[in-house]
Amino acid sequence: MNQKRSGVLALEDGSIFRGIGFGGIATISGEAVFNTSMTGYQEVLTDPSYFRQIVCMTVPQIGNYGVNDGDEESSSPKVAGFIAHEISPVSSNWRSQTSLETYLAKHSIPGLQRIDTRALTKKLRVSGAMKACLSTEDISDEEAIKLAREWVGIVGADYVKEVTCKEAYSWNAEDTSNLPYAPVGTTLFHKDRPAKTYRVAAFDLGAKYNIFRKLVRHGFDVRVFPATTPAEAVREFTPDGLFLSNGPGDPAALDYVHNTVKDLMPDIPTFGICLGHQVITHALGAGTFKLKFGHRGGNQPVKNIESGRVSITSQNHGFASDPKQVEKCGAIVTEINLNDNTVEGLRHKELPIFSVQYHPEAAPGPNDADPLFEDFYHLVDSRAKGDI
Repeated sequence: MNQKRSGVLALEDGSIFRGIGFGGIATISGEAVFNTSMTGYQEVLTDPSYFRQIVCMTVPQIGNYGVNDGDEESSSPKVAGFIAHEISPVSSNWRSQTSLETYLAKHSIPGLQRIDTRALTKKLRVSGAMKACLSTEDISDEEAIKLAREWVGIVGADYVKEVTCKEAYSWNAEDTSNLPYAPVGTTLFHKDRPAKTYRVAAFDLGAKYNIFRKLVRHGFDVRVFPATTPAEAVREFTPDGLFLSNGPGDPAALDYVHNTVKDLMPDIPTFGICLGHQVITHALGAGTFKLKFGHRGGNQPVKNIESGRVSITSQNHGFASDPKQVEKCGAIVTEINLNDNTVEGLRHKELPIFSVQYHPEAAPGPNDADPLFEDFYHLVDSRAKGDI
């Protein structure tokens, strides 16, 4: 660890949490949220869905297995700030290439430890996610509170343009340099690709790398498009399927994506996850609303209404689809969250479209959600054969 320095988290309600700063030396504002995952902190840090959010981990100690290139889910950390009760002084894992402290300092991401994360989490659960300021510089409590209150907030914010790719590219299925580690002799990441492969246009709304890996393993050749790509450019690619990724911000602010997807989805089998699910909701003519404190973690129980099956899912979102509006737009709710009964999945009654609110690529099971990729393949395959 570097020499101890003071750090502060201020919330818009005037709450102050003083602790020890680590990582980057900076003062930032964002939305304070909590994540209940027991592990996977590097995947959290590099998930673009967390753009402009200050993430508090509820597990007491973070950083014990270090950081490595293979677990990156994007090109760099996307969180605004990071909070844990304690950052491990030791990185004890043969895959570790650097410590969490050094990693965050390299990317100028400020962190805060040695605060009461239980009290912070309880406050966010009771009062809801809040505008906040995190600083590892020498600022007063009053200044930190002022900066928190002055932040514009996430409602109405389009962060997708900040994190989407700059130009279209093909995901290299042969490049295994960034594949996650799997123990020898296991089938954790093994998947025999179908003999027939299909072309998928994947909209990068803030995608995680493992989404594209999963699509490749399930029989797709993936072409990744920026979120601002017009429908005509996608049609020129002549895709067999359309995929909409996760991402940050308010889904209602993405009119340009809604319109593109609305144009494409009557003709192309479509699968969306997380923000992609919410984009489909808007493209169908329904709406979304902001949740009190959102769903963030690897332990969210979801029930499939049609099969009765319950899955433990990984999630990261602060908005949800309005179920009544969804059903008025020709779709049915297929899955619900067992904690609060919010919409976790939908399927159109006539068009080849379905989506889920959670992250099927995050593998908390670890392979519980793989059938979703198989369903997408079968949907594309059926359309290609003229069966639907």
